[in-house]
Amino acid sequence: MDLTRVYDPELLPPLEIFLSQPQLNWENLPASRALLQEAMQQVKASFPDSPNILKEDHQVPGPEGAPAVPVRLYRPKGEPAPLPGLLWIHGGGYVIGSVEQDDLLAQHLAESVGCLVASVDYRLAPERPFPAGVEDCYAALKWLATHADELAVDRTRLAIAGASAGGGLTAALALLTRDRGEVPLVFQLLIYPMLDDRDATRSTELFAEAPIWNREDNRRGWRAYLGEAAGGPTVSPYAAAARAQDLRGLPPAFMAVGAAEIFLDEDVDYALRLAHAGVPVELQVYPRAYHAWDGIAPASRLAQQFVANRDRALREALHPRNQARAQQG
Repeated sequence: MDLTRVYDPELLPPLEIFLSQPQLNWENLPASRALLQEAMQQVKASFPDSPNILKEDHQVPGPEGAPAVPVRLYRPKGEPAPLPGLLWIHGGGYVIGSVEQDDLLAQHLAESVGCLVASVDYRLAPERPFPAGVEDCYAALKWLATHADELAVDRTRLAIAGASAGGGLTAALALLTRDRGEVPLVFQLLIYPMLDDRDATRSTELFAEAPIWNREDNRRGWRAYLGEAAGGPTVSPYAAAARAQDLRGLPPAFMAVGAAEIFLDEDVDYALRLAHAGVPVELQVYPRAYHAWDGIAPASRLAQQFVANRDRALREALHPRNQARAQQG
């Protein structure tokens, strides 16, 4: 299949520019992480921080026997306290990425949504495989809830969000949080989430050679995170949320995925299963969009539509009184 004919023409020029840059090197992940960090520094040099956002770096208690977890807080100036809280989980196939990667996005979300964003720098595979990543995210979420008063955060308005592997961690974290019963969640935002280590859907076959996160990348990512267990019968739903048998009692969800990426089928299936379990879910499938189109082609019509829908969904979930007043008006 000529995938360039499948994608929206507006998404192609940015894709070519993206592919001209160094890509993920599975044989040397430390080098790929260093290159990504360097690229992020260059981006930040061109796009200064928002003057409307205050940033704070924290080291929060990690899981038992594990090191502290770095968390960066983004607080919008001038918003009345207490603020709703959003835990943001970066993507990167479970093997790369950091809070720096999504620094500008976190600033945007804090300002656009009117919430405190806590971006978590979880440990990466393969050096730190499952359950390190999801347990780090849980530690950050529990810290946010436990310290809500001193952080001027409304503990009754906490949400979790992430993209790609970060979306997979978000879905797994929602399950873990439900089952531990310590932190109430009002919403989960799953952006083209990486949910199923079995990699056995029609969309993984159709888009196996996709230039962005293809089938081989997906298999390598899951193997890095799960080791030899990947694809087998013993994988925990806290690692791959698609493995969960019971989705009842999860927080309402917003899900978005491209129609031309390997995650299409597993994401649509998960959304249907949420609905069947009685969980309110909004699913959006973006036509002719490849994986991570919003970050690669941010000026495109599809990216702008997605950003508007994503921010609207978060505002409605985290500011329900404002939404109710708007509906009454």
